[in-house]
Amino acid sequence: MPATILIIEDSPEIRLSARFILEDSGYLVLECSDPFEAQALLETDQAVNLILLDMNFSRDTTSGNEGMAFLQYVQKKQLAIPVIAMTAWSSVDLAVRAMQQGACDFIEKPWQNQRLLKLLQQQLTLNDLTKKNKKLQQQLSDHPSRPFIYNSIAMQQLIGQLAKVAKTDANILLTGENGTGKSQLAQWIHQQSARKTQPFIAVNMGAIVESLFESEMFGHKKGAFTDAKNERIGRFELAENGSLFLDEIANIPLPQQAKLLRVLESQEYEMVGASYTKKANVRLISATNGDFSKLIASSAFREDLYYRLNTLEFVIPPLRERVEDIIPLCEHFISHHAKKYNHNLIKLTDCAKLALLHYSWPGNVRELSHIIERAVLLATTDTLSASHLNLNNNQANNTLPLMTLESAERQLIDLALKQTQGHIPNAAKLLGLGKSSMYRRLEKYGITV
Repeated sequence: MPATILIIEDSPEIRLSARFILEDSGYLVLECSDPFEAQALLETDQAVNLILLDMNFSRDTTSGNEGMAFLQYVQKKQLAIPVIAMTAWSSVDLAVRAMQQGACDFIEKPWQNQRLLKLLQQQLTLNDLTKKNKKLQQQLSDHPSRPFIYNSIAMQQLIGQLAKVAKTDANILLTGENGTGKSQLAQWIHQQSARKTQPFIAVNMGAIVESLFESEMFGHKKGAFTDAKNERIGRFELAENGSLFLDEIANIPLPQQAKLLRVLESQEYEMVGASYTKKANVRLISATNGDFSKLIASSAFREDLYYRLNTLEFVIPPLRERVEDIIPLCEHFISHHAKKYNHNLIKLTDCAKLALLHYSWPGNVRELSHIIERAVLLATTDTLSASHLNLNNNQANNTLPLMTLESAERQLIDLALKQTQGHIPNAAKLLGLGKSSMYRRLEKYGITV
């Protein structure tokens, strides 16, 4: 969008001259004949990117007091608009006073056209960088890229599908149980996309107070409501040109669902307290553990919003269905938490690995991370055994399916072979068997490696 320049000047000839120059250079131009008219214009939330301000007007042609009063107004209202003061060539003292009062620069009249255009471009670029810096400062939490670990067939298939669509701008909905790693996968999708150099902004939709939904998502102007003491940039604007991750999307109350739907349909929104419209340019990734078929049937979630969110829907398998990933994830978490707590690197014993492989993991990857973190914190040696993990064995036992001993033995052998990538001696050691005993069982069950 071309920048909008507001010219505040009481001379129609000077305004016309400036308009010709600026419009020829691609700028949009607004005109006001005095500061009071300009204040009325700015009170309407008219988008203005820079102001050219004459310091003297017809009521007072020498002191510059009218121009100074306008600069005080800009400061009082905390308008993030650069102001360039226009003064007669001999009014150096007035130009200095104007900059002390908040003007970003000054230009002498009559000006040189190229100097005017250069000055405008410099201040517009500087103001754009300032706004970007403000956005970065407002991002309260950092979202660093983390490795996404997967060895299992289920995850390999899922990642293969996601890799094909990650580079597009299609909206993606991630579903699955709590703790399966949906937020980490959302970051991975962003890193694989064409928007990877732009912001990744995550929002826990279930944690937003309903009355502040619009402020959080779309931002608000200063004074828009009682506690709006400063302007706030909304999440859609923070994620501009990047990815916006809406976690726990199913928890949005119905009234707010309509507001979100409107943005997704029109790609437009308004800050609270503003009368102008902004464009939304984000790639939307959403996640939930909710059952949308039940939510829609009970009228708790809008069906039209659901179809806007799930251009592509992917189900993240629970940890119990990706057993091959358990030990690699454990080793990653051990390394991460050992570094975090300045602890020596710890190794898992064979009995600990077996316990981990046979636990049901109701809390999935999140629970695994917490268990390893606790074990690393309490560790007094450089190894972790099954007892150090403090797994809920009763829960694990209760969730095991009833099966014959032969079926259980075969399942254990399959798990051990998967864990050791088909290395028979290591699999035997993991199961506490000798090599000859292991080979007899392989022959018995017709298992080939």
